[in-house]
Amino acid sequence: MTGAEAELQPRRKGLTRRQKRSLSRGAQYVVFVAAVIVFAVSADWDRLRNQFAQWDIAQRMWPDVITLALKNTVLYTVSGFALGLVLGLVIALMRLSSVGPYRWVAGIYIEIFRGLPALLIFVFIGVAVPLAFPGTEIVGGTYGKAALGLGLIGAAYMAETFRAGIQAVPKGQMEAARSLGFSPARAMISIIIPQAFRIILPPLTNEFIMLFKDSSLVLLLGVTLEERELSKYGRDLASTTANSTPILVAGLCYLLVTIPLGFVARRLEAKAQEAVK
Repeated sequence: MTGAEAELQPRRKGLTRRQKRSLSRGAQYVVFVAAVIVFAVSADWDRLRNQFAQWDIAQRMWPDVITLALKNTVLYTVSGFALGLVLGLVIALMRLSSVGPYRWVAGIYIEIFRGLPALLIFVFIGVAVPLAFPGTEIVGGTYGKAALGLGLIGAAYMAETFRAGIQAVPKGQMEAARSLGFSPARAMISIIIPQAFRIILPPLTNEFIMLFKDSSLVLLLGVTLEERELSKYGRDLASTTANSTPILVAGLCYLLVTIPLGFVARRLEAKAQEAVK
């Protein structure tokens, strides 16, 4: 093509798509940095430090914040997660059952306990159950009530997770097991459910994190000083000291558990994606 012909060709106007993306990304960075600067300049850091970062108050929380509050939070969560895991698996199998009433009961349970706020469930366990059944005591006291409340909440979500995991296992696995003489129940227990567990490990880790945070609602059950979890422990000490440092320390203890678990969940998701590829 000669120079004269090149001049006759229409010239493209405006920016290319790559240039537009680069310009948009740069603008977002500028807005973000500007927002951080405005926040840093306008915030009253002295008042925040006096209210949330008193080192002497934080020292007074040690070691009870770990040996008492965090320990109770972990106990409530683990017991609730274990109950929710078992109940969720049963409900998931009912949801997949060929028997109509089983599917209906499982569906109703999931819709109710997944739709109700966790706060109402704990109020029901702490107030409605004793009124409906006078003299009835839940085994384990506060720990048993906490496990029941967290288990009922977690089971509704875990049931759907289990159902999705079981359905994700190739149907040929069940057919192969049946051809080897396995009964449907034995094939489900020995072949399908173990494979489903490997698939749903990442979402189950996220469910544990959710229950760990929901354990703060145990205070609605009426706990003693030795049964306090992180949220209740931080609030009580904040009221005593007229300072919010205990609440900040309690929040950091939550992050001490949830951040590593979140990292584990992401690693499990990445491995699951690699296995699919």
